[in-house]
Amino acid sequence: MTSSDAPRFARRATLRRSLRLLGSFRFEQSDPARFYGGLATDTAEMIGDFYADIAGAGLAGTTILDVGGGPGYFADEFAKTGARYIPVEPDPSEMHAAGLSVPGAVRGSGMALPFRDDAVDICFSSNVAEHVPQPWAMADEMVRVTRPGGLIVLSYTVWHGPFGGHETGPWHYLGGEYAARRYRRKHGKEPKNRYGTSLFAVRASEGLRWAATTSADVHTVFPRYHPRWAWWLVRVPAVRELAVSNLVVVATKSA
Repeated sequence: MTSSDAPRFARRATLRRSLRLLGSFRFEQSDPARFYGGLATDTAEMIGDFYADIAGAGLAGTTILDVGGGPGYFADEFAKTGARYIPVEPDPSEMHAAGLSVPGAVRGSGMALPFRDDAVDICFSSNVAEHVPQPWAMADEMVRVTRPGGLIVLSYTVWHGPFGGHETGPWHYLGGEYAARRYRRKHGKEPKNRYGTSLFAVRASEGLRWAATTSADVHTVFPRYHPRWAWWLVRVPAVRELAVSNLVVVATKSA
């Protein structure tokens, strides 16, 4: 990535930010509002930075589609920017899990988004691709519904990274099914993120392959939770699968 690709976010990607985000992961299950609230703030700042660099404008007045928006933790952060925020989520129980009400929320699959072509200015997905069986079909759908020149940001958890197994980690390194069974034996219930049903093994190499073949114009690919000086890890095969933890692809739709 060159300095002209995303200078605003590159300046924001400090070690302090990385430590803050990584530290919040311990609250994902015990205090999801705390975890997702911090992640929402970071996501809005990240998307605002990239849109400012690419479009030369702020988010006010834009239409933003959040693929896999869940219970709506991100809604307030994007409302502060003046954007119109639309979450789409396939699971009705997940939509209401936090007791939040998001006007305009849509129930639908990321793999077949219920929106026309060129419908939104920005389409993003944060930590969702690893939860769908066809993540690259979802990525293609994100491109389809974005207007020409609009921004696409896809961020997902890499399977062989430290957070790949979600609450079943680090046992996912011995296999997703083994990790799920071990969780059930220890806790007496199925994990929320069940391997093969709601959690899938998505690798960094797959995101890079999609970035190389998509019709969209890819601006950068980087590890989300790393400081700027560690972004080179994405370029190293095998190492990136273990060390990247979360891969981000930033693109614009070709005119």
